[in-house]
Formats: sequence, structure tokens, C-alpha cells
Amino acid sequence: MFDVNTWQEIFNTIRKNKLRTILTGFSIAWGIFMLMLLLGSGNGLKHGVMENFSSETKNVISLWPGRTNIATEGLQKGRRIRFDDQDVYMLENQFDNTDLVSPVISQYTTISYKNDYVTYSLEGVMPQYNTLQSIPLYKNQGRFINEIDHQEKRKVIVLEKSTVEILFKHENPIGKYVNANNIPFQVIGVYDQQNPWWGVEAFIPFSTAQTIFNITDYPELTFEAKGLNTLEENIAYNDLLRSRFARLHSFDPKDNRALWIRNRMKNYIETMSLFGSINTFIWIIGIGTLIAGIVGVSNIMLISVKERTREFGIRKAVGATPFSILRLVVMESLLITTIFGYVGLVAGVAITETINYFMLQNGGGESGMVIFKNPTVDMGIAVSATVVLIIFGVLAGYFPARKAVKIKPIEALRYE
Repeated sequence: MFDVNTWQEIFNTIRKNKLRTILTGFSIAWGIFMLMLLLGSGNGLKHGVMENFSSETKNVISLWPGRTNIATEGLQKGRRIRFDDQDVYMLENQFDNTDLVSPVISQYTTISYKNDYVTYSLEGVMPQYNTLQSIPLYKNQGRFINEIDHQEKRKVIVLEKSTVEILFKHENPIGKYVNANNIPFQVIGVYDQQNPWWGVEAFIPFSTAQTIFNITDYPELTFEAKGLNTLEENIAYNDLLRSRFARLHSFDPKDNRALWIRNRMKNYIETMSLFGSINTFIWIIGIGTLIAGIVGVSNIMLISVKERTREFGIRKAVGATPFSILRLVVMESLLITTIFGYVGLVAGVAITETINYFMLQNGGGESGMVIFKNPTVDMGIAVSATVVLIIFGVLAGYFPARKAVKIKPIEALRYE
């Protein structure tokens, strides 16, 4: 244990060498601060992107027909590809990984109730579309389209909550009728659009949409692809889809404009892989910053010990033991590194939390997308980094001090 006199002596030494103490402390605090800031920023970006993915079912693939850009089999380029029942049959029966296939029909339509109206996309979908797109009901209001609605071609509709707020104000919409394309539809459910990538839509049974709009081809096919867990598997599956659709519709499999594919699992894996690389880069920069802090501490402590060599000689001449001098230097180094390491840790956490606060206040932007969220740093990592810097700070004082106290008092007194 250290007595009061030892502590007073340490604080007196610090007060006499304010500049040296500040420089040493700044090196320590800056190293920890930058590591916390870098790790927090990386985690914040990662959490933000993961939040955007969280509202989606990841193993879902969507297909859109396009126009051919390569002439093949005697057919000129520019030919429009159209999906129909054959494509649905092929997906359901010729792909082992495919499940819950839902063709989609989209038409922009004015939806009105009394004197209020909105213009949104009216989507004709199958009952399984709810599972594919993870569409949550708003406060458990009503239900989504079911199989009976589809089989009986019922004129029922599911609205988004912002549409309900415009049309119905404070009324309960369930059971009431709205006009869409001059046809009355009964409201059976209200959903909450949580996916920032999609706009506001209204949903009706697929069979009803086919009848109303007299559409035989489908502008979109969405389905679940099971068992595709790696990037390689998803790329191979995309190639298989393109190959079989090319054979069915007579276009070149290399013609990317003839068939547009959005594979969410592939996009998710690629994004997470990118963040893995970013995280590695952040760690390299962070460790480099820590090393720079350690080098700074080492240099300053080396200069400090050299400046005090004459003092150590005087102490030894009046009876101080080498261990007591060494203990004094190590304790001083430990005190400085601990205090400033804690300051750097607190400052790093404070700045990331402040950024997080303002991002939350901003609400993720008008698009609803989350860019930066919860920039937390694992406290185990934070404390470990601080302890490492403290240990190196102590060693930075210990080794030069050990060398200095081994000098004979007469030689130390002559030291300039």
C-alpha cells in the first residue's frame, strides 16, 4: 500500500511537469478515443443496414420481365418478355428450392372514400404474398387476403395506415367500403409499411385484379427460395433461373435485360461480407492508432525518466532503495494512463451516443431508411483496449526507470 506522502509526492511531480503529463495523457486518451469512435461508427453503420434488412424475409426472390437486348434464335432484340401461368407452373414444379410462388399485378389507381382520395399502386397478390413480404398488420386491425378471397374473387382490400389516416381520419376503416377504379372494395385490414425500400400500396386478391384489369400476363413473380445459405449457392441459383426462363421465353441466358432478378439473400450476404471487410479495416486503423498512442507514451516516459535521473541519484544517496524509486515511477505512470485512458473511453462512448441520438431524432430520413443506428462498442473490447494501453504505459515507465535506478548514485548525480 502507498501512504499519503507517496501520493503527495506523485501529485507534486505531476504538477511540476504539467506539459509532460498532458502530452502523455493526450496520447493515451486519443488512442482510446479514436478506437471507440472507429468501432462505434462501424457498428452503427452495420446496425443501420441490418435494420433495413430486418423488415424483409431474406430468402425471397423477385423476378421482373424486361426487353431482350441480344438477338437470338432468329428473333430481334427489343422483344418484350411476358410472364404468364407457364412461368408460375415452372417455378412451382421444376425448382426444388422454390415455395410460395405469388404472381403480382400492379396498377396505379385512385382510391376514394367520401370526399377524400389518394392515388397509390393497387397490387393484386396471392394470400402467400403476406408471408413473402413480411407485411405486418397495424395494431392487429383486420386481416390480410386469404385463400377464400382469392377463389371467390372477392372485392376486398388491405390499406396502409397512412392511407387510412387520410381517408378515414378518426373512423374505424374495417368493414367500410372505398372506391378503387370506380369499384367498391370492402376494407378488411390495415397494415404498417415498415420496409423503407417500398412505397405505399393497397392489396386486393390476385384473381380479382385479373378480372378487373383484364390482365393475362404478370409484371412480377415473387417466391421463396429455401436452402440457399451461401453466396455461391445464390449465384448458381440465379444462373439456373436465368437459364430456364431463357429457354422458356427464347432469349439469350447472358441477356441480363431480358430478366431482372432481385435475390434478397444474395444481397444480404454480399452486404454482410462488405461489412466484414470494413470491420477488419477499422480494426487495423484502430490498432494502428493504439500503437501510435503506445509509442507516444513510451517516448514521453523515456524522456521523463532521463530528466529525473539526477533526482534518482539524490534519492539513492539519501537512502532510498531502487525498488521504492521504481515503485514511485510505475505508480505515477499507472495513475496517468488510467485516468486519461478512462477519459478517452468516456469521450468515445459519449460522441457515438450523441451521434446516435441525433440520428434517432432525424428518424432515419424521409425515405424511412436507417443509415446509422446503435453505435455501441462491446464494453469488453473497450475495457480490454484501455487495459492494454495502461499496461504498455506502465511498462513504458518501468523499463527506463529500472535502467536509471541501476546507475550508481555518484554517476547519476553527474548526469545532465
